[in-house]
Amino acid sequence: MRTLACALAISGLTLMAQTGAKNGEWNTYGGDLGSTRYSGLDQINATNFYKLQVGWRFSTANLGPTLETNLESTPLMVKGVFYSTAGSRRSVIALDAATGEQLWVYREDEGQRGTVAPRVLSGRGLAYWTEGNEERIIYVTPGYRMIALNAKTGLRVTSFGTNGVVDLKTDDDQTIDLLSREIGLHSAPIIARNTIVIGAAHRPGGVPTSKTNVKGYVRGFDVKTGKRKWIFHTIPRPGEFGLDTWLNDSWNYTGNTGSWGQSSIDEQLGLVYIGVEAPTGDYYGGPRPGANLFGESLVAVDIETGQRKWHYQFVHHGIWDHDNPCAPILADVMINGRLRKIVAQPSKQAFLYVLDRETGQPIWPIEERPVEKGTVPGEWYSPTQPFPTKPAAFDRNGVSLSDLIDFTPALRTEAEKIAANYKLGPIFTPPVESKASGPWGLLTLATAGGGANWPGGSIDVETGVVFVSSQASLGSISLIPSGERSDTGYISGRAEGAGSAALTVQGLPMVKPPYGQISAIDLKTGDMLWQVAHGETPDNVRNHPLLKGMNLPRTGRIGTVSTLVTKTLVIAGEKGTFTLPDGHVGAMLRAYDKPSGREMGAVYMPQQQTGGPMTYMVNGVQYIVVAVGGNTGAEFIAYRLPAAEVGAR
Repeated sequence: MRTLACALAISGLTLMAQTGAKNGEWNTYGGDLGSTRYSGLDQINATNFYKLQVGWRFSTANLGPTLETNLESTPLMVKGVFYSTAGSRRSVIALDAATGEQLWVYREDEGQRGTVAPRVLSGRGLAYWTEGNEERIIYVTPGYRMIALNAKTGLRVTSFGTNGVVDLKTDDDQTIDLLSREIGLHSAPIIARNTIVIGAAHRPGGVPTSKTNVKGYVRGFDVKTGKRKWIFHTIPRPGEFGLDTWLNDSWNYTGNTGSWGQSSIDEQLGLVYIGVEAPTGDYYGGPRPGANLFGESLVAVDIETGQRKWHYQFVHHGIWDHDNPCAPILADVMINGRLRKIVAQPSKQAFLYVLDRETGQPIWPIEERPVEKGTVPGEWYSPTQPFPTKPAAFDRNGVSLSDLIDFTPALRTEAEKIAANYKLGPIFTPPVESKASGPWGLLTLATAGGGANWPGGSIDVETGVVFVSSQASLGSISLIPSGERSDTGYISGRAEGAGSAALTVQGLPMVKPPYGQISAIDLKTGDMLWQVAHGETPDNVRNHPLLKGMNLPRTGRIGTVSTLVTKTLVIAGEKGTFTLPDGHVGAMLRAYDKPSGREMGAVYMPQQQTGGPMTYMVNGVQYIVVAVGGNTGAEFIAYRLPAAEVGAR
């Protein structure tokens, strides 16, 4: 079989955006600027994965005043040094990548500013930059301040900003209270062409304080000086493209539309690919009539100027919390004999949107189809929404009776009885006003708890196959009048007298498994290659008395996880924990065969995966590092092969 690399070599073309992590390092959040999460290392492979043992561990317990339990970072490894944010105060650590020994640590105590931040704890990582003999670490604090550190010493770079700090609540084309609870960031910066790209994150928007809010603009900064180079207004201002999609001058006061997920960059094209979230608020948009560009869109902007080159809106006037949650994946893929530069965006709605990254045009048709108009007073409804014709949805994204639990007829009957109190329908069925007499809400499998989320996906750069984890977590969207709690008109809530909010049957999930899975999608054809239930069956399902004696297949586990692709494997850890046959409670780090999805090995983790796995090689030894966490605290665990196994190679 001819690989993409071979085809490119024959044609004289070169891989640019999706080369994967190079030289055995991992120097940016997604492995490379194209967010491929790919490494060509193969010392660890299908024949020996099960032999992995712990090379070193690093606990974050003492990095901050409280115990961190949810370490979401994907760390970096450059020149033998391991870098990450960690701990409840979001410290920066530098470790010896071979031993885990601490080299330096940097901490900031931001006082009340850090305490009121909407996105606290350790965040999802940091960025590395080098030029000549200079090396820097760039990260964003919980209080929304960007700090530059000397990568060798951990000391502030005093020539950057003001004594090493750029206050991101200033110079933002709006006035932001320095103690605002509404804006911050937990994603890692991304750097190319000496430009740092910084987004914004907000508090969850189901119950916004007001229809007015801080706007989540995206900015580019000079990596050497910290000076702002450009700003992209994710809500257009007068004279800018898209203003006409904000009716009744709602652009003026509406906020959010931040970019809280990771961005990606094509350095050759000079484009930054920015995923944008919904405007204020998540489930009711009455105060913001119109399609609301650039909400829930993918936007390509010039890395030098911030000028929009193209955009594609995946959801018009979003009222389902369909934020773009993760890094767009950049790839060069042979499609119908032609090399296409594409960008693939995983989504909460379980669609993988695939576009030409030079023009923004869909690779396969995306059709505008009519959708149901809702009945919530004051809401503005888009008559159509975009539906990709390829690839097919990688998980369930609507709810019907066929989705309900069917382990036994009695369980199915009870599930149908509960579901009768709700509105059901396909994706883009509009939210409802909650009534005690019914409907209590809208059942959904594709909002905040469905499809893919911030962990995103990965790609095999040799074959053009994307791997993405997803979950089928049943949720309910219900609205109530906001009253004095907000001036929006409606907020998330449940009508007084409505029944229990628990969407379970006898303690079991109300929908049938798989609860979590990994999908392999071939971008050469748009076809699904395989899907596997990811994660061991939960104890409460496996040991449920009503299921005693049943031979249940593995159900997978609720929760999405980052995947790592190597030369031979797809690797991902589990969410949640289960009881192993030997009585230990923990989770597994699993490896799958890339062509078939067959499991090739698994190793024990004491807690669930919380961050993105990455891999690197130092001193001739390949390591796989994963962040895990739970009630006993968070840590990094570095796995490697036994010395005898490495020596035998």
